[in-house]
Amino acid sequence: MGQLHRRHRATEFLKFLRTIEQNVPPDLAIHLVMDNYGTHKTPSVRPWFARHPRFHLHFTPTSGSWLNLVERWFALLSERQIKRGSHRSTVELERAIRDYLAVYNQSPTPFVWHKTADQIIASVGRFCKRINNSVHQIT
Repeated sequence: MGQLHRRHRATEFLKFLRTIEQNVPPDLAIHLVMDNYGTHKTPSVRPWFARHPRFHLHFTPTSGSWLNLVERWFALLSERQIKRGSHRSTVELERAIRDYLAVYNQSPTPFVWHKTADQIIASVGRFCKRINNSVHQIT
């Protein structure tokens, strides 16, 4: 599901959440992986999530690798549709994005992690050990 909004306020985010709610079968849980953008936590958004318990929120750490796959999808959109075209207006650009979504959704392919959870956890462990044994002190 994709929506384009010229502004990214709580109003637009709630509109997108309602679209998800209406289009995902009611017996399915919905897991949202989101960054820590302020719009995702506003006073109007929090009560909405409280009233919709099938939505499970997962916030990514700032600069976290969780976003890499999402960023990769947007890179494909940019490479395959946006940079190849000439868009004389915002309306033309939005049309190109919607066209890409329509084509992509005809045969979507999932993005898959190439490392196992154990490999990722081991890497985090090595990083934590490295920073905890650092000669630099946080004051």
